[in-house]
Amino acid sequence: MNEELRELYQSVILDHSRKPRNYGELHGEGCLHVHGDNPSCGDEIDVFVKLNSDRISELTFTGQGCAISQASASMMTQKLKGRTRDEAVELAAVFRGVVTGEGRKLDKEEPLGDLTLLEGVQQFPARVKCAMLAWRALEQAVGNTPDSSVTTEE
Repeated sequence: MNEELRELYQSVILDHSRKPRNYGELHGEGCLHVHGDNPSCGDEIDVFVKLNSDRISELTFTGQGCAISQASASMMTQKLKGRTRDEAVELAAVFRGVVTGEGRKLDKEEPLGDLTLLEGVQQFPARVKCAMLAWRALEQAVGNTPDSSVTTEE
């Protein structure tokens, strides 16, 4: 990662972790909730999803943890609000490939936007779990297994 990209990465991660977007709980009819935890570092995330038909109408999170887990969750909520379940699951798979290094090489037309900045975590395998925690919780929620939990140790 070149120096300019590294500075942008750090700036975006710090901004989202210090001022998370869509932070808070959702309640009420049709609200899906999944708790996620990463026992190896102490990150915890609660993801809340409201669907309108098959589309994510509301997506928020709460939690505590490292800058990467909080920033990834914040960025995820921005990217997936308004998407269908299938689109959310597809983008989660693309994101997993980006942060693990097992996905295809990205081009400028990728649907992840700023989330591609998290590609650098693949150099630190323990941080991949941090970046994926909210995404795993979201996948569980939209996969019709809400009000449950996920862990990075599965």
